[in-house]
Formats: sequence, C-alpha cells, structure tokens
Amino acid sequence: MELSDTTLNILKNYATINPNIVIGEGNTIKTISVARNVMSKTEVVETFDSTIGIYDLNEFLGAVSLVKEPRFEVTKDYINISDSRRSVKYFLSDPEMLTSPGKDVNMPETEVKFTLDTDTLSDLKKAAANFGYENISIKPTTGAVSLSVVDTDNATSNVFSIDVEGTYPEGADFNFILNVNNLKVVNEDYDVEISSKLISHFTSKQSTTEYYIALEKSSTYIGE
Repeated sequence: MELSDTTLNILKNYATINPNIVIGEGNTIKTISVARNVMSKTEVVETFDSTIGIYDLNEFLGAVSLVKEPRFEVTKDYINISDSRRSVKYFLSDPEMLTSPGKDVNMPETEVKFTLDTDTLSDLKKAAANFGYENISIKPTTGAVSLSVVDTDNATSNVFSIDVEGTYPEGADFNFILNVNNLKVVNEDYDVEISSKLISHFTSKQSTTEYYIALEKSSTYIGE
C-alpha cells in the first residue's frame, strides 16, 4: 500500500499531539495527548487491514522520508518501507503499551460557536509567540466573538485581539481560556463549538479532521 501526502501530513500533526500512535483497522486514524486534554480523529483514503502500533511517530516519519517513493508492506511485527532501490524494516510496538483514545468523545451541549480560518489561527499563534503568552481568551463582543492573546496573570500586559463571526445565547457572559500549546491543529478552516463543561470541538471545513481540546479550569461561563 501507499500513504497519501494528506495522510502523512496528518501523521506529522498527530506526532505533535502524542509521540506514539495506534492505528486501528479501517480508515479512521485517532490520537490523544498523554495528558488526555487533546484528542483528534480523521478519515483517510487508505484502509488498514490490521492494527499498527508505532512508539516513535517522528522516527517512523523520518524513516519514510528516507525512501523516495515509499510503498508499505505491513506484517505482524514490522512494516517494510521500500521502493525499487531502498528499504527500511521498521519494527512495530505492542498497542497495549501505547496511549490511544479508546471511545469517541461524547460532546456535551455547546453554548458558543464561531468560525476560525487559517489566517486568524496563524495570527493568534504569531501573537502568542511574539508576546510569549500561553493563553487565548474567548469572550463575547457586540455581534461577534473576541479572541485575545493575553497574559491571564497580568491585567496590564499587552493584548492582541481579533473578532470573528460567532453566536452565543443572548445575555451570556463568558471568558473561556484556551492554552495555545494545546492548539495543535492542521492549518485549515474550522467551525468551533465550546461547551460550558470546558471542552471545545474544532471541525475542519476542508476535511473530516476534528479535534476536541480541553479548556483551562480558570474559564468562566454565566448564562442568562
């Protein structure tokens, strides 16, 4: 079998969430962070006939890059990655020893919804890197939702804000805090839903990829 560039890019993204991965039978790939505060799943064009456990996903991807036009033959104990001249025999790990998501997330009722495009996502990450901040504050504003890169421990610190199209219950007051370090999503446009139970759901507009990201406990929500 071959792996598409799209699938390889997803695996590169998933390596930032968890260094190891368990790929089950079928065409769905999932991952979850070691702290279990970030979970993602997506459907890919490939169909896997058996469960594959990879301990060091970055190392595996590096091995793939050593072969110019890689084809993959999966055995019980290893994956053979090869083309007409090169080959890598990459040994698999016991899935029971690796971190995997298990059941899908049962998303609770959501109160806040907004859109997040790639440019806005990039701007937020750039601002966080520039100021050295870790948090994004999500608040209501007139007719929209305000996303602000802030130092939540310093009321007089610099703030970068950008308003995005969104909805929430009339009269609701909230301040959801999202840690930038958990915002490990591929560069696509997203529909974002947030629950007062302190969990967010990012659904890609370009693919089947979705992420569930926990919010910080300092987040607040007051309904009508």
